[in-house]
Amino acid sequence: MKRLPLSFKIITIILVFYTLIAGLLIDVPALNILNETIRNLFFHVTSWFAMVFLFLASFVYSIKHLRSGSEIDDLIARLFVQVGMVFGTAGMVTGMLWANFTWGSYWVPDPKLNGAAVAMLAYLAYAVLRNSFQDTIQRGKVSAVYNIFAFVMMILFVFILPRMTDSLHPGNGGNPAFSGYDLDNTMRMVFYPASIGWIFLGLWITEVRFRMEMLKQRKK
Repeated sequence: MKRLPLSFKIITIILVFYTLIAGLLIDVPALNILNETIRNLFFHVTSWFAMVFLFLASFVYSIKHLRSGSEIDDLIARLFVQVGMVFGTAGMVTGMLWANFTWGSYWVPDPKLNGAAVAMLAYLAYAVLRNSFQDTIQRGKVSAVYNIFAFVMMILFVFILPRMTDSLHPGNGGNPAFSGYDLDNTMRMVFYPASIGWIFLGLWITEVRFRMEMLKQRKK
């Protein structure tokens, strides 16, 4: 995994701080029920975007590992899953807080919520699966195949099935997406940089974790 340039890290810091400050201070649409909680859009949805991007990167490196047999590719795939789980957890927690304010409960029987939970459990099982193998070659191959399966299942349960049934989430089950009724130009000025910022932050964290793992291997 290549070392990220300094300019990339500076841009990441600027985007993250911009999101944190502007996300709390800009004017937002005055909507019934949502009110000021609409600001959570900058943190909840963007965390999921970062998670999906990181899982996609892990998916790609798992395919590379199956083709090359490289332990480095397997390591990078594992690290992308680990960091993706962090952002997935952040998305889950912020979503539960938002649901409590808007729907009156931290968890409701919504297909997208349930699908997200299934996806997170599938990736949690990925970590358990890896720990069940002692042989590195066998662990890498089996984990890569499972990781590919987990990514496809995540897409199915989070993005496809909720659109085929009733859902409280915007953009699903016949509900209009946020951009359809309340994501105005002011909010877009924060939402898009926030999405990029969280993705860049995920890449940066993964790179740091990769360097730490390589240092550990050198000490052995």
